[in-house]
Amino acid sequence: MIEANVKDAETKMQKSLDALAKEILTIRTGRASPALVDKIPVEYYGNPTPLNQLATITVPEARMILIQPWDRTIISAVEKAIQKSELGLNPGNDGQLIRVPIPPLNEEAAHIAIRNIRREQMDRIKALEKEKKISADEARRGGEQLQKLADRYIGLVDQVAARKEAEIMEV
Repeated sequence: MIEANVKDAETKMQKSLDALAKEILTIRTGRASPALVDKIPVEYYGNPTPLNQLATITVPEARMILIQPWDRTIISAVEKAIQKSELGLNPGNDGQLIRVPIPPLNEEAAHIAIRNIRREQMDRIKALEKEKKISADEARRGGEQLQKLADRYIGLVDQVAARKEAEIMEV
């Protein structure tokens, strides 16, 4: 019983770590850059066309990309292409422009996800103990295993963040 909970927690924690690694690889510094979206293929007259060939892409502020399509009829296609791009961006349009806010890089989100997974599994273990399906000793051992697992994954998150920080700081 405990091993299944610990294994489930490890799988979920690995997903949190993978999500952070993917986010860090995709968004270089958490700052807006036209290069982030300029190669996204947009369906234009039946052909996938890079966004930079269909619109003006500007960065009016540090965390915002502004896209102004030359042909207003493709605004929804551009918006859908950005959403499908797996960059984790959420564009919004006002009928003429598409605004793409860039979320900050945040290792704390991964820490919170790992702690939530640990808490969820601890609650399951406590419920098993309350239902008398496991002993108090097994529950304590399971809790200790989950804590060690959470500490290990938080350490891995910190390592990923430190590597990316060092990469960003390199000149």
